[in-house]
Amino acid sequence: MRIQLLPDQLISQIAAGEVVERPASALKELLENSLDAGSTEIQVSLLQGGVKQLKVADNGAGIAQDDLAMALMRHATSKIATLEDLESVASLGFRGEALASIASVSRTQISSRALDTKHAWRIASEGSEIAPLEPAALDMGTIVEVSDLYFNTPARRKFLKTEATEFGHCEEAFSRVALSRPDIAFMLQHNGRALSRYSVQAPEKRFSEVLGAEFAAESINIDEEAAGIRLWGMAAKPTFNRNSRDTQYVYVNGRFVRDKLIAHAIRQAYQDVLHHDRHPAFVLFLECDPNLVDVNVHPSKTEVRFRDGQAIHRFIFHSLNKNLATPTGVSNAVTASQAAHNPFYPQYQAQINLSAQQTPNFYETLFGNNSNNIGLQPSIYTPLDDAVSEENRTQNDFPLGFAVAQIHGVYVLAQNAQGLVVVDMHAAHERIMYEQLKNALDNKSVAMQPLLIPVSFHADKLEIATVQEELSTGQGNLQQLGFEFAILSPTTLAVRAVPTMLQDADAVTLARDVLRDLREYGASRALTERRNELLGTMACHAAVRANRMLTIPEMNALLRDMEATERSGQCNHGRPTWFQVSMSDLDKMFMRGK
Repeated sequence: MRIQLLPDQLISQIAAGEVVERPASALKELLENSLDAGSTEIQVSLLQGGVKQLKVADNGAGIAQDDLAMALMRHATSKIATLEDLESVASLGFRGEALASIASVSRTQISSRALDTKHAWRIASEGSEIAPLEPAALDMGTIVEVSDLYFNTPARRKFLKTEATEFGHCEEAFSRVALSRPDIAFMLQHNGRALSRYSVQAPEKRFSEVLGAEFAAESINIDEEAAGIRLWGMAAKPTFNRNSRDTQYVYVNGRFVRDKLIAHAIRQAYQDVLHHDRHPAFVLFLECDPNLVDVNVHPSKTEVRFRDGQAIHRFIFHSLNKNLATPTGVSNAVTASQAAHNPFYPQYQAQINLSAQQTPNFYETLFGNNSNNIGLQPSIYTPLDDAVSEENRTQNDFPLGFAVAQIHGVYVLAQNAQGLVVVDMHAAHERIMYEQLKNALDNKSVAMQPLLIPVSFHADKLEIATVQEELSTGQGNLQQLGFEFAILSPTTLAVRAVPTMLQDADAVTLARDVLRDLREYGASRALTERRNELLGTMACHAAVRANRMLTIPEMNALLRDMEATERSGQCNHGRPTWFQVSMSDLDKMFMRGK
């Protein structure tokens, strides 16, 4: 076959395959056009999931009579005119493909009235056939009606799903745009029934209406700015998490995007506080100079490319990491029966502001002056304990309250102003040790405890080689972590020193785990990319074990350390460390007042 030019109609239909995958794709393009037109009110009406008809009406600037015919032509746009415009696109649309692609596979009608004109004009098309302009009745703005999508490409139409599925995709596209512009009023109808109506409102109110009141109540406000880059919006606390990525919205200069770099930065910010099987929820807006981001990556315009991706990654990670470290506010606790529905992240953990100003003391209390008390039978709370240990203090001074008992050497029970607090002793102490190790490593101050009697153990060839490499290079990676090793023979290693915070851990097991990480990932990577995983392993060894009986002072010391430790609501595996049962929940359990 000879090479030949394709007909314009076929070119448009090919382009439609990229731009108009389904009714939701067409809706997205039309909504973005309405936003670019400066609309303050947008109404969407759908029939049969948008397949039969999709109509978008706005009160924007409108399209001039002479431009209406051009609007249906390929590569015709009012958004850009030069390469310089393309390199600093501020509008949502700019490619000049959307309307032409939609019109090529549907029956399309556009009615529009430009500002300061006597009346509106209408243009209609059926596939490649474009009808002449005719006058129309319209107060202001533009109405675009797209009917019988893919009527002339039946093969494509067969790939469409059920009406309910296609409507679900349209509703999601509508929600994305509604979230991005709380300063605009939106309405959505399906088969003549009004489903969503959003008035002009504050961003937090819009987020609450679109994503639900629970998301808003369980989220923290983000607003960080540096070097001309701003990140703002709402990010859910780790306790409000999902089993899928269905509540994740990221906008770059107002444009909804799916960007791997941004997603990775967000995932890293949550990795310390979220179980690996769960996903965070967020609505985040990244604002930067349009010259720093390339939006002309894919026809769908949901992919972007940054001039300095590393700087963007660092900014997003640190902004979220800082805000997630110290959650504030109080949410209502939920009953224990509700907690049972989610084994990893129950929606029950009250977000009390844990900001006690005391120096962490659990480790010192547990292994220091009070070490003689370790191993005693579980203590039971008496009022005298509070009088002695927390003299002249009230429950309001300590958000997690005062310890009253320990259950099976696993859970600590405490009483606070709201009611009962249940603490997973090992998970809580693991977070405390983890944060202390991170701070010490960052400050290059991991204290080393020489062992009175070095501990030797049989080592395999790889373990020997790892220590040998560390000793020969002199980089001091093991010393940074607080360890000192010696090679006693081709098959024997000795641990001469361990981090002071880990002095009561099993030295051999701890050493093997650290050497395994250094061997598998390399020392430099283990202390940079894999740092948190490595420190998490060390913290787990250091944390007080289950079935260890604590005294009341030791339990209270643990509570005080939790109040002074960032992210203490979750262990470093992302599981909760404590939850709150309010007095009202306890009353309901026992049917008091009924």
